[in-house]
Amino acid sequence: MRIPETNPQIPMPSPSLYETDFYAWTEEQVTLLRNEQWSQIDLQNLIEEIQSLGKQQRQELRNRLSVLIGHLLKWQYQSQRRSRSWLATLRIQRLDIAELLEDNPSLKPYLEEALRKAYLKGVELAVGETDLPKRTFPVECPYSLVEIMDYDFYPGEPSKLLDESEQ
Repeated sequence: MRIPETNPQIPMPSPSLYETDFYAWTEEQVTLLRNEQWSQIDLQNLIEEIQSLGKQQRQELRNRLSVLIGHLLKWQYQSQRRSRSWLATLRIQRLDIAELLEDNPSLKPYLEEALRKAYLKGVELAVGETDLPKRTFPVECPYSLVEIMDYDFYPGEPSKLLDESEQ
């Protein structure tokens, strides 16, 4: 197949700053906004980036929930392997989710949907880190959102690690 020749008379569009140096593009857009230079703003790309920021917050919530759920499952289904590391992960994820929701209260109505999506990943994490078969874990999340976020909720049999961590 023959590749058509380009016409040297027609210049190729040069890549935009957005495409070649994203950080420089963001700095330029901030300057333009601060100086109210509305006609020079790269509106299309700015709209896409702002929309992307909102999606990132939802993704952050799902990711943190999936790690938290995966560790809750590990805690419950492999009680003999519990560790301070698991306990720290549970506590940190709860704190980070609470902070994310405090900073983004409009994410709260999304929590139920995020939980459903996060549970699937949480199960995959638990399967991968415990070598337990996937069928070990319930099809649907066995924990309520209230339990998941409760700093004192640890499923399964009691653990000495909880007592030791309070000292």
